[in-house]
Amino acid sequence: MHHTTTLLIELGAIILGLGLIGRFAGRIGLSPIPLYLLVGLAFGTGGLLPMSASEDFVAVGAEIGVILLLLLLGLEYSASELVGSLKTQYPSGLVDFVLNAVPGAAAALLLGWGPVAAVALAGVTWISSSGVIAKVLTDLERLGNRETPVILGILVMEDLAMAVYLPLLTALLAGVGLAGGSVTLLIALGTVGIVLYLALRHGRVISRAVNSDNPEMLLLVVLGLTLLVAGVAQELQVSAAVGAFLVGIALSGEVAEGARKLLTPLRDLFAAVFFVFFGLSTDPTEIPPVLLPALLLAVVTAATKIGTGWYAAKRAGIGPKGRLRAGGALVARGEFSIVIAGLAVASEPRIGPIATAYVLILVILGPLAARWTEPCLLRFVDGGGPVAASAPAPDDCEPAQVVVAPKTADDTPSTAKTAEGISVEDADPVRDPVAAEDPVVRRAAEDPA
Repeated sequence: MHHTTTLLIELGAIILGLGLIGRFAGRIGLSPIPLYLLVGLAFGTGGLLPMSASEDFVAVGAEIGVILLLLLLGLEYSASELVGSLKTQYPSGLVDFVLNAVPGAAAALLLGWGPVAAVALAGVTWISSSGVIAKVLTDLERLGNRETPVILGILVMEDLAMAVYLPLLTALLAGVGLAGGSVTLLIALGTVGIVLYLALRHGRVISRAVNSDNPEMLLLVVLGLTLLVAGVAQELQVSAAVGAFLVGIALSGEVAEGARKLLTPLRDLFAAVFFVFFGLSTDPTEIPPVLLPALLLAVVTAATKIGTGWYAAKRAGIGPKGRLRAGGALVARGEFSIVIAGLAVASEPRIGPIATAYVLILVILGPLAARWTEPCLLRFVDGGGPVAASAPAPDDCEPAQVVVAPKTADDTPSTAKTAEGISVEDADPVRDPVAAEDPVVRRAAEDPA
C-alpha cells in the first residue's frame, strides 16, 4: 500500500477513535486524558498494533498541541491580572511548590535517576491539571463557591512558574553547564519581563495590530505569530511552550476573545494528538515495574495537594469545608505533567513510564478527590466529630442562602449561621483583604461563569 494511503488511513482511524473515546468519557463523567494515553500505549512501541506511517505527522501534531495548550492558557489572563496575582498569591505558590515538587524530586533521587531527572519529576508532581480541574468544578456546580477563586489563584501561580521552570528544565536536559543554564534562565526571565511590560504598557496597540473582523485572517495571524514566536523561543532555549504562553498574555480584549473561540477546537484536536503521541512513545511493558512507585507517589502528592488547598483557602479566610474542597479539587494532574515528561523523556527515558502511570492514577483519582475529600475528612478537621461529619454539606451543589450577620464593634462579621446551618465563614463572598486584592480572585468572584 502507498505510504500516503497508509498515512491517511492511520490518521483517520486515530482521529475517529479519539472522537468516539471523548464522547464515551463525557458520558461516564471522566476526563478523556487517561483514555487518550491508553490509546497511545495500545498502538505504540510494544503495543497491539504499532502505527509507523503516521508517527512523524503525529509528532509534529503533538508539538502544535503543546503550543496551543499554552497559548489558550495565556489568553485566559491579562498581564495586569498575572502581576496582581503574583503579588498577592505568592505565599500559597511557595507552599504549593515545596509540598508537591519535593516528593517528585525525592522519588527520582531514591530511584537513582540523578539530579536532572529529579528536576523533571518534580515538575510532573508539582503542576495540577487546569483542564481537568475546570471540568470538575463545572460538573460539581462549584464555580460560584467561595473557595473557587483560591483554586484559580494556585493555578495561575503554577502557570507563571512554568515560564521559568520550562526554560531551566530545557537547559538541563540539553546538558549545558551551570553557566549556560544561568544564561538561559536570565534570557527566559528577561523575555517574560519584556513581554509583561509591553502587554501592560502597550497591550492595546499590540491587540489592535493583530485584530481583524475577518475570522479567517484573525486565525491565520494569531496562529502564525504564535508558531513564529514559539520557534524563536525554542532556538533561544526558552521553550516553545513558554513563547506561546507569552503571546497569549500579550493579547487582550476582543482579540483574545475571538482567538479563544477560533483556536479552542484546534487546541482540543492537537492536544488529544499530543496525549496519544506520549502514549505512543511509551512502551507499555515498562509500566508494570514502576506501577507501585507511581501509586505511592500519587498517594503522597494527593495528600500534599490537599494540604496546599487547605493552606491557601485558610489564608483567604475560608472555613474548614471550603478548605477541604479546595484541596480536593487540586489533586488532578494531567496535561502539564505530560508536557514536562514529554520534554524529559528524550534525555531520561525512564521518566516516561512512571509519568504515564502517575497521570493515569491521578487524572482518575482527581474528580473523586474533589467530590469526596470534604465529607470523608471533615470529621478529622477542626475538631469535627461523627456528628459534624454526618451532616451533608448543602453547598456542595449550590451556593448557600446567606443570612447577613450583624457586625461587631470592630466591624468584623459575627459567626451567625446561614439558612442551611453553614457559618458565614464558609459561605459568604470573599472578604479576606489579601485575596480580595487579587484581580483573578476578584474577577472569579464577580463573574463565577
